Amino acid sequence: MISKLLARQWVRDAILGLALLCATLGLMFYPQEAMSAARDGLKLCYNVIIPSLFPFFVLSSLVVELGLAGYLGRALEKVMRPLFNVSGACASAFALGFIGGYPVGAKTAISLYEKGMCTRTEAERLLSFCNNSGPAFILGVVGAGVFGSSRVGLLLYLAHAAASVCVGILFRFYKAGGAKRDSARPAPRFQAQRFTAAFTGSIKNSFLSTLNICAFVVFFTVVIKLLFLSGILSGLAWALGTLLSPLGFSQEWAERLLTGFLEISSGVWTLSGSGALAGRLSMAAFMLGWAGVSVHCQVLSFIGGSGLSVRTYLVGKLLHGGLSALFVAALSRLFSFEAPAAAYLADQVASIAALDFRTALVISTVSAWVVWLLFFAAAAAAIRRCRRA
Repeated sequence: MISKLLARQWVRDAILGLALLCATLGLMFYPQEAMSAARDGLKLCYNVIIPSLFPFFVLSSLVVELGLAGYLGRALEKVMRPLFNVSGACASAFALGFIGGYPVGAKTAISLYEKGMCTRTEAERLLSFCNNSGPAFILGVVGAGVFGSSRVGLLLYLAHAAASVCVGILFRFYKAGGAKRDSARPAPRFQAQRFTAAFTGSIKNSFLSTLNICAFVVFFTVVIKLLFLSGILSGLAWALGTLLSPLGFSQEWAERLLTGFLEISSGVWTLSGSGALAGRLSMAAFMLGWAGVSVHCQVLSFIGGSGLSVRTYLVGKLLHGGLSALFVAALSRLFSFEAPAAAYLADQVASIAALDFRTALVISTVSAWVVWLLFFAAAAAAIRRCRRA
């Protein structure tokens, strides 16, 4: 019934118009709060988003533009093809997705497809499982910061990684006959750029991509604030809690779930309050796998007119969240995670939170270049191996 209504253009236009009207009224009734939320979003971009993502965007672009992904593909074809049914060149998107965090892996996958280094079916398979959270966010922010335990952070990261691999294995059967159709089409011949051209282009494009992400972060920070102040989020949480009450959901848990559904950072911080630890861990695992609407909008802005399936990406993220929650729920029954964090870990969390922009940018840049050098060394080894053969 609902799908039939949404299929009508006038219903969609009415819903969109109502949403825009509510947003305008929210800005009129809560101007100071909206400005404060926007400032908080800009601070988040300045202190976290730009230092953590910009260097890895440059790294991912260089890996593709210089042809390093192709060289790595020759060395890793025997691993990626039987496991995920994608070419070896796709290993760069898989690795960078785990190291750089959202949405570095998705952007790398899209770049590989646009450069003709993987087929459309392979790119859609990659999008279902390569857009993952970075270890710094899970181990530092979620594990140590939210739950106060390094063991919890490690548990969440292992479950997150295992669920991502499982999703990739499941999606290896996606469009099983698509490989023949894709191979029948002539792929554009990729020509690696000179380092100077690739470096300057990577810097410019990565900066624009980072600004694009910052815009979404600020927007959703303001939206969540207005939803809280207007009571809309509380009303939706009450309805969801009533619907899921047979499963033990209360309004508080429903509000946490809705917040994480929209924006992952705000969602995980709501889990630092009361509630059973096992339930909070499972919900955190789901939020990390799902990633939030804010991250999805960032990925969709990169997909643009590429023609890649958005449905594949969303189904993969939903499945990633569900599997992560199941893995954490199972592991939490086997191991105890009630132990408090050590004193030195608390000091590390405080020092991370107090990092200024310059320090954070230096740390992120050094990490990105170390990873780039590892990619370069692996590519050089692959080249020497191919020449010997």
